[in-house]
Amino acid sequence: MEPSSSSGGDYSNKEKQDRHYALLNDFQEMSRDLPLSFQQRLPYTTLSNLAFALLDGTVFEIVQYLEEIQQMTEKKMLDQRSKLLNSIKVQKLEQARMHQANLLACQNRLHHLNVVKATNEREKQELEERLKEELQNLDEKIVNQLDERVNEQQVTLQESGVLGFFPTTNPQEIKLQMYLLQFIIKLRNKYQIVT
Repeated sequence: MEPSSSSGGDYSNKEKQDRHYALLNDFQEMSRDLPLSFQQRLPYTTLSNLAFALLDGTVFEIVQYLEEIQQMTEKKMLDQRSKLLNSIKVQKLEQARMHQANLLACQNRLHHLNVVKATNEREKQELEERLKEELQNLDEKIVNQLDERVNEQQVTLQESGVLGFFPTTNPQEIKLQMYLLQFIIKLRNKYQIVT
């Protein structure tokens, strides 16, 4: 019997057991592909609890919703970064044109040429530093927003009763949570559960 997206109340105990066993078997197979250190953190009882959490299809819906929010957030951030990069390019080009015009304007006044060159170089350095700082600030903002999304996802899945999810910034815990999310998504796709 294959898992389905119907609510758990529509199935007999035998059907629920069969679905639980199928999901548990899938979790066990997928966990074998993980590095040993992560395999050891996913004992039978943990995998069984994860399979149980998926029985009624609600977790699949939650994960799909979280995926959609993540994709929209990433697209928005990518758009912001692209706009800033384009703005940086335009500002550099405008400055280069202005500097070139300044140099051409003093071609006949050689005594001003060195002053103009020095001013152009100073302005170029100032612009470079300002633009670098703007990009760095945006990148930090993006990282913070992504961290907030991860935290929201962890809390949502924890509150949904999905074992292994809780708020953390520990890279190993986050990596394990990412593996678990991949498992859930693979199972949703395997059984073509449409939410």
